[in-house]
Amino acid sequence: MFEIYLDNSATTKPYREVNQAYLDMSEICYGNPSSLHSFGMRAEKEVKNARGALAEVLGAQDKEIFFTSGGTESNNLAILGFARANKRRGMHIITTAVEHPAVLEPMKQLEAEGFEVTYLGVDENGRIRIEDFDAALRADTILAAIMYVNNEVGAIMPIEKLKPLMKKKSPNAVLFVDAVQAFGKLPIKPEKLGVDMLSISGHKIHGPKGIGALYIKDKTLIRPILYGGHQQNNMRSGTENTPAIAGLGVAAQLAYQDIKKQPKIRAMRDMLKAGILTQIDNVVINSDDACLENILNISFLGVRSEILLHALESNDIYVSAGSACASNAPKPSATLTAMGKSAKEIDSALRFSFSEFNTVLEVQEVIKVLVKEVAEIRKYVR
Repeated sequence: MFEIYLDNSATTKPYREVNQAYLDMSEICYGNPSSLHSFGMRAEKEVKNARGALAEVLGAQDKEIFFTSGGTESNNLAILGFARANKRRGMHIITTAVEHPAVLEPMKQLEAEGFEVTYLGVDENGRIRIEDFDAALRADTILAAIMYVNNEVGAIMPIEKLKPLMKKKSPNAVLFVDAVQAFGKLPIKPEKLGVDMLSISGHKIHGPKGIGALYIKDKTLIRPILYGGHQQNNMRSGTENTPAIAGLGVAAQLAYQDIKKQPKIRAMRDMLKAGILTQIDNVVINSDDACLENILNISFLGVRSEILLHALESNDIYVSAGSACASNAPKPSATLTAMGKSAKEIDSALRFSFSEFNTVLEVQEVIKVLVKEVAEIRKYVR
């Protein structure tokens, strides 16, 4: 039996080219990019090349790209750094109730510092309502932090519709987008979308772990959250992780070349969905057809998600019960709760997330195993 990995929203298998770039930087070009000698300058050149690669796929300037340790740090830098630097302009922030903890936890910190945060709800499909966003905007709103793609159900937020509303009612506000789940799967040009700051993470796009980036539109005022080394124009201190940065640059280019493979991924997702609906009763689809192709969230009523997850694992099939980053949290899924799902639906939900490395044969095997395991588990819970 071969392993079937359907937890790509948690992390992805690195491309071979990424591993090679990482290895080359570790073994050959391992100088400190801040060093003034030629060995350090070679490393600095590779960092610039990776920055240029990210800037190219985003349609941004090189100076607008800053490397971080990952999506969590990027989100913290954008939210905390901007809010603290601009609080004289206003103390009101808008976000959603379905954001990743890397956004919600910084929001809690800002509330403790005196900021007021409005948490928008979502509709039954996991998307914010434009009228709710518009109603929440105020003259003292300085920041809106809205994810591009929800990590649990794959709902795509109407990002392109937000900035025009902000310009009318909150001209001093900037738009920050957590694009960790969207980058490399959707064509993203921050300037065209009206996005002022945007976060990405390497390990979600077949890149290395422990590396991410933050796009910051030129002239956006942000206060650093790390101090000490003056790297990256004083925005993010600390010696650059050159092997991971090089790998991220390669991954970003390859991921954007592979956006054309999304129809293949959609076909596999739809095949899994159809197989489950036709062969297993009492299921609820939590990801609608307009969600990102990579994600399918389904509730198998009467079967606890944790039990089914481990049953699949015993068959070498790997999926997730919600967000991997919050899998140890005692609270139920914030996303499914906000969507109005029942306790039974939330308790029985599994997330299947695909990548280009998955195959139709794998999907067929997953359907077969699900039919068997769900029926077996239900024998003991009815």
